[in-house]
Amino acid sequence: MESVFTGALQRRSFIKLATAAGLGAVANHGFGFVKKHDDEAFLDDISRRCFQYFVDAIDLETGICRDLLHGDPAVNTVKGDESRGSTGVTGFALTALCIGADRKWLPREEAKDRVRRCLRSYTNGKVFANHGWFYHFNDVHTGGRWKNVEISTSDCIWLLAASLTCRQYFHEDHEIVDLATLLYSRYDFQWMTNGDGKLLSHGWRPDEEGGFIKLRYEKYCQLAAMYLLGIGAPNNALPPDAWYAWERDPNSYKEYNYIGTSLLWTYQYPFAWFDFRGKRETRGTTIDWWKNCDTALRAHREWCYTDLANEFPDYTETIWGITSSSGPRGYKAWGGPPKHSQIDGSVVPCAAGGSLMTAPDVCIPAMHAMKDKYGDKIWGKYGLADAFNPLTNWVSSDTLGLDVGMILLSAENLRNGSVWKWFMANPEPQKAMHLAGIEKV
Repeated sequence: MESVFTGALQRRSFIKLATAAGLGAVANHGFGFVKKHDDEAFLDDISRRCFQYFVDAIDLETGICRDLLHGDPAVNTVKGDESRGSTGVTGFALTALCIGADRKWLPREEAKDRVRRCLRSYTNGKVFANHGWFYHFNDVHTGGRWKNVEISTSDCIWLLAASLTCRQYFHEDHEIVDLATLLYSRYDFQWMTNGDGKLLSHGWRPDEEGGFIKLRYEKYCQLAAMYLLGIGAPNNALPPDAWYAWERDPNSYKEYNYIGTSLLWTYQYPFAWFDFRGKRETRGTTIDWWKNCDTALRAHREWCYTDLANEFPDYTETIWGITSSSGPRGYKAWGGPPKHSQIDGSVVPCAAGGSLMTAPDVCIPAMHAMKDKYGDKIWGKYGLADAFNPLTNWVSSDTLGLDVGMILLSAENLRNGSVWKWFMANPEPQKAMHLAGIEKV
């Protein structure tokens, strides 16, 4: 297989899934694939179910979205987390509101009202900010800090990307436009480098709790959006060469060669907003990051149904995928290759679902297979269960906003490219990619 480092950009030809009539949604600038007769209905169904999560989880007063919803409301009392909101999930929620309004799943005026309330909360002081950055979790009712969590660089980026998406989609609403612009103007990217000038810290806590987190975003992970939004920022921006300041750590699995040894979701989130299709770096190793995401996904799939299947035979060519999710004993950051954390044979649907936009030829059959084989146990109000284990019959009863959000955004980009279109219509992302030397080829 051609490395992501060299060679001319080649358009990947999607595999025909069936000989049904009609071309599928275009995911690669004019290159589509023929979908099975029920693919569009399935994508619409699961997208609408994922969207319903945000309808239910967004607080109607503050616009802040809950981090997760328990299948059994009684668990809220036991765990005491009914009011735990998430800045990152709120970003996915804002983007979901654009999708929902565009597809008429929610009246446009109602969607705008929810967006306004959210942006007000994050700009009027209800949600605490330090140099424009926000706490990872907050109380959905008050906006206050949740327990002793950190200000999270990563989660704040999803909120920012979503705010810019809303600024374009609801461009006729002057308040939304002004609030999203104000939000971006307050992000102090230089401050978040903690004196480095280029490399961002993972976050910050109050000084009495240690101040800046020592870890930096210094090698491949979910960092693409944070560095580009930093480079394109209207104030206190990162220098363009900050894009090249972090390490491109190589990874290889069988014939697959790509950048990054992190979990699969890091090849999904940034690329749900930034459109890297048909572009590559024009400096250094001239990496094609879109192809890198595709290669990482295919390596992960094969790793599941070959290496992992030796221990857990329920992983197959169509039942595969594991990335950060709920687990039998709490949240798990698991995946590979290489293996992260102790894997127990669980399947995480958002691994395939979050990569629908990248590799529909293998991800759509995976989603169908999960529903067909285990649907009576794992298909519900918000779509596929967050995670399930065919070996032990465990099924997560929690729905995580990040996971259904990524499925929703990926499906929408596959079907219409809408999130890319709305977000990339902003001048800042275009400027940032140009400054970083990421150009069309």
